[in-house]
Amino acid sequence: MDALDALLNRVSVARLRDPAPNAEQRERLFAAALRAPDHAQLRPWRFLTVEGADRERLGELFASAIAAGQPEAREEVLQKARSAPLRAPLLVVVIASLKEHPRVPDVEQLLSAGCAAHALLLAAHAQGLGAMWRTGDPAYDPRVAAGLGLAGNERIVGFLYLGTPEGELRVPQRPAPADFVSAWPG
Repeated sequence: MDALDALLNRVSVARLRDPAPNAEQRERLFAAALRAPDHAQLRPWRFLTVEGADRERLGELFASAIAAGQPEAREEVLQKARSAPLRAPLLVVVIASLKEHPRVPDVEQLLSAGCAAHALLLAAHAQGLGAMWRTGDPAYDPRVAAGLGLAGNERIVGFLYLGTPEGELRVPQRPAPADFVSAWPG
């Protein structure tokens, strides 16, 4: 698949099933992610893969974080959190691993990790895989970060759900670039 095709036609795929990406596909996914823009070559990212029964453990972590923060949470809410990681055979947790640097502020490093996540999504699409980037409350919950072993300088950028698309891919919306681009000074 050519790069412009991937950029113009990638869509989020919410319905994913087995099989998960194989070893060769994963190698390409992460190789693409590592090509993200990276001021000062800090490589301010890392990735955790979650699959098999570990998805259930992640769901329990999500539910326990909700229960700790909202003791009145209904069982349906906790069950939804438990089942969230089961929506795909493979999850990749994209983590911004921020480094102290005199010329590269945290925001640039967060953006770089976001670019790595996007590159991984594009590489998934280019290989015929389905993928969806999700965040939600778990991405910002310190209990989830601790449960995943994040250090104090790390932030969850997103949970990438990966697998084989179920059904037809939707056609992406095509907003007009002119609606978002203007010359400066206007």
